[in-house]
Amino acid sequence: MRVSVIGGSSVSSATAAVAEEVGAQLANRDHTVVCGGLGGVMEAVCRGAREAGGETIGVLPTDRRSDANPHVTVPIATGMGHARNALVVANGDAAVAVDGSHGTLSEIGLALAHGRPVAGLDTHDVAGVEAVETPTEAVDYVESAVGGE
Repeated sequence: MRVSVIGGSSVSSATAAVAEEVGAQLANRDHTVVCGGLGGVMEAVCRGAREAGGETIGVLPTDRRSDANPHVTVPIATGMGHARNALVVANGDAAVAVDGSHGTLSEIGLALAHGRPVAGLDTHDVAGVEAVETPTEAVDYVESAVGGE
């Protein structure tokens, strides 16, 4: 299964550690990470997934694949700016939101509008988002919501 991981582009070391563990959990369960491909939560989740041997897809806001963080295995340049948020969530079967601000909120809304289950770790309190406490709970939730692919 592909899981979109969304979150802040500038995060604390504690939040980065949570995102890194989400990436490791996803990779260890043979899921592919889809994200925005830049820094913060995006880089941390990719780092965790890659260190666990997983694949990562970065849907970039720029028109340069070279802008991807070093842990993205498949960079996709869009040149779309924030409009690429729709592509990030459309390419996942579910989403995990970690922290985040306005961009993350827009991705949560888009994911819910597309019928994607969303697990939230210390993120926006939005109807339809399953608030969870740990990366393991986040991955458990998206697996069960999608049918354990």
